[in-house]
Amino acid sequence: MTRLVQLSGVIMDHVYRVQAVPAPGGEAVVRSASLTPGGGFNAMVAARRMGMAVGYGGTLGTGAFADRIAGALADEGITLLRPRHPTLDQGCCTVLIDDAGERSFIASEGADGVVTEADLAALPLIAGDWLLLSGYALFYAGSRAALTGWLQTRPGRLVFDPCPQVAAIPPEALAASLQAAHWVSANRAEALVLTGQADPARAAVALADRPGGAVVRDGAAGAWLALPGQAAQHVPAHKVAAIDTNGAGDTHVGAFIAALAAGYAPADACQIANIAAALSITKAGPATSPRLTEVLPLFEVLHRTAPSTDLAPQSEREI
Repeated sequence: MTRLVQLSGVIMDHVYRVQAVPAPGGEAVVRSASLTPGGGFNAMVAARRMGMAVGYGGTLGTGAFADRIAGALADEGITLLRPRHPTLDQGCCTVLIDDAGERSFIASEGADGVVTEADLAALPLIAGDWLLLSGYALFYAGSRAALTGWLQTRPGRLVFDPCPQVAAIPPEALAASLQAAHWVSANRAEALVLTGQADPARAAVALADRPGGAVVRDGAAGAWLALPGQAAQHVPAHKVAAIDTNGAGDTHVGAFIAALAAGYAPADACQIANIAAALSITKAGPATSPRLTEVLPLFEVLHRTAPSTDLAPQSEREI
């Protein structure tokens, strides 16, 4: 059975919908507030709702936040792959979402930012696993060293999502992740930091020197897909009215991996991910990834003949 293993941490999001992000010294007008799992949770949910088996290989702590996250993982059918940290609770992130649907983050790690060599050695990985790593795990000092060394062993089929803090990741850790990655999926700003290329098509080509290739996500403009040695291909966005863009990038990454694992060609997998990410921003909340039954009809309108391998739940077919 093909499985996604999330290596990066899940945190608790404090989500505030605000009229506008306040200037320094100011105060926001708050429309609503909620407490919900975020971070590495969102990509896992996206892949799971697209029918892929998912395991959480990051650190889950002990405490009020961690207990709530454990329940959310169980509700989504996501397997916990490691014992819980006995003394640390999970980190948290304050998310401000303005009336235009844009979001701003202030985050601090907890147990999610702690990973040791022993933790990684004990991961029950199996042949065929897809691995997902966010740059946040390399940004945090408590997980960086162990992951950097482990990545140099080229552990498996890795997808690297650089994260907004990519410029602050130490060069050795960043180099290890890029060298180990089969795929890189970055947004336009992250791709600029990695390549120096402001043009997303050129950035995608620059990042595609690896076994799979690269995706540069460009918001409402869609995405650019590049395979090794080939020109970049523009994959148009699925047009929707945005309500909340929080978690859209994570949805794209999770859906893209699930589609690749199900046998779709990279361009089709990217189109499926575009649709999933677009549908996710039509609802308020960070884990608003659509289900397979919502995505495939829209994809099939664009591609009248579906590929021979479908995105049926992993439990319903052999891989």
